Amino acid sequence: MSEKKSYLKGIKILAVDDEQDVLDTIKDVLEDSVVEVAVDFKTALEKINVHKYDLAILDIMGVDGLNILEKTVAKDIPTVMLTAHALNPETLLASIAKGAISFLPKEKLADLDQILNQIMAAHHTGKATWKLLFDELGEFFNEKFGPGWKEKEKDFWSEFSRTYYVSKGIQSRLLHNKKVISGV
Repeated sequence: MSEKKSYLKGIKILAVDDEQDVLDTIKDVLEDSVVEVAVDFKTALEKINVHKYDLAILDIMGVDGLNILEKTVAKDIPTVMLTAHALNPETLLASIAKGAISFLPKEKLADLDQILNQIMAAHHTGKATWKLLFDELGEFFNEKFGPGWKEKEKDFWSEFSRTYYVSKGIQSRLLHNKKVISGV
């Protein structure tokens, strides 16, 4: 029986959250990775500007995560948004549009290693990370957001469901991808 490949082993991750217990949980769950933490926007930006990361995990509310997301995307750091208080369709849409590769509820922290391994596998193999997310957590979002939650942005979600192509987010990441820029 072959063992499943770990896309998290040894990678350098920046976790940003204003709750120390959440950061401690992330570090515990992602014990095979090198996890650095920041508890505020300023510290996160300093770390992003000084260090190279393979993945960023950003809280949305307490640390201004959507603005940090713009910085991580500019540095070509695959970024996963993590939230409890901003768990709503508008923030999910904003995360997609700004270039996040996934959006996870804090309720799933115990499974973070498994979920992130799947997301990073999809990211590294060129598969749609968002499709994976909705395949795995679609029912969770439907339950949390209520029936018909996609109706408010029907055109966006219709195109998204049809192709899993999110032009602004993907273009933003590609514009900062050194391989794409150099033509390698």
